[in-house]
Amino acid sequence: MAERPRILIVGGGLIGIRHLEAVAAHPGCTLAGLVDPDPTIAADAPRFADMDEVTGPVDGVIIATPTQLHAQHGAQAAARGWHMLIEKPVAGDLAGARMLREAVQRAGVAALVGHHRRYHAPVQQLKSLLAAGTIGQPLTASLIWAMRKPDAYFDGNWRTAGGSPVMINLVHDIDLLRFTLGEIAEAVALPGPSLRGAGRIESGAVALRFETGATATISFADTAPSPWGFEAGTGENPNIGTTGQDMLWITGTQGAISFPSLTLWSGTEWGQPATRVPLDRQENPQTPLAAQLDHFLQVMNGAPPLISVADAIRTLETALEIETQLRGVRPRLRERTHA
Repeated sequence: MAERPRILIVGGGLIGIRHLEAVAAHPGCTLAGLVDPDPTIAADAPRFADMDEVTGPVDGVIIATPTQLHAQHGAQAAARGWHMLIEKPVAGDLAGARMLREAVQRAGVAALVGHHRRYHAPVQQLKSLLAAGTIGQPLTASLIWAMRKPDAYFDGNWRTAGGSPVMINLVHDIDLLRFTLGEIAEAVALPGPSLRGAGRIESGAVALRFETGATATISFADTAPSPWGFEAGTGENPNIGTTGQDMLWITGTQGAISFPSLTLWSGTEWGQPATRVPLDRQENPQTPLAAQLDHFLQVMNGAPPLISVADAIRTLETALEIETQLRGVRPRLRERTHA
């Protein structure tokens, strides 16, 4: 591998261009080019319509194509001996994810999956606080993700026929809960109304049970403007307005904590008000995408990935189970009562 690894970007969408800019600005690697069939995408880099056109040296690839292409493109990169960072979710279905895992193992290349929220310093701090028993045994969590996506977001692209927020957005929240609270044992989901038509998943509610016995709820909507959501709360996405509002609340046997403010409460007596505990919130020394790129370069040199393909498959399994339930037809409560 070159002293400054040569990184190829595959996919020139919103996140792909952010990856391209991060690689171009990083002193420890070189931008090898952008692969995308759309020649109108503005990018100061060598251009290729397909990975097969790339003949120059490449050490690693960042795959930021539509979800249903992740497994195919990852296997193609593995066959060429390229280490890879794959955007979340790792694949569009479990068969593709497992095929990709086998292709990576067979080729002996390194693979990292881009659940980049794990690189947020406050997320790492939250995980450490919960593991240290700061609020005792975690019992419940409540998470809200709600925003009003513009209609143009779905027009004339791969999201037109689907664009489910479960696979685009909630998969991040599922991974956040897995990362901080542990493995998920069970998921139950209920769909909300489809306002844009075409039977698209747009909103709903999810209940989760963790292997520890803790439970969590997620309320989500991509049709509802709100100040609550990871992107809005943390300001990590330049395309989404920042509100700084909390969007995750966790209770335990000794207290509670909310995120991203990391407001910590302590108290066990019901006759006494909970007491706010001062806590120094850690700040990101750099953007999570930049931190992820740093880590990818380390993974290319043999470091263990923060989230492997196998790890990401567990997040995908839960997301797909939720999506399957949301697309299913359940009898209404009144129908069940009178059955």
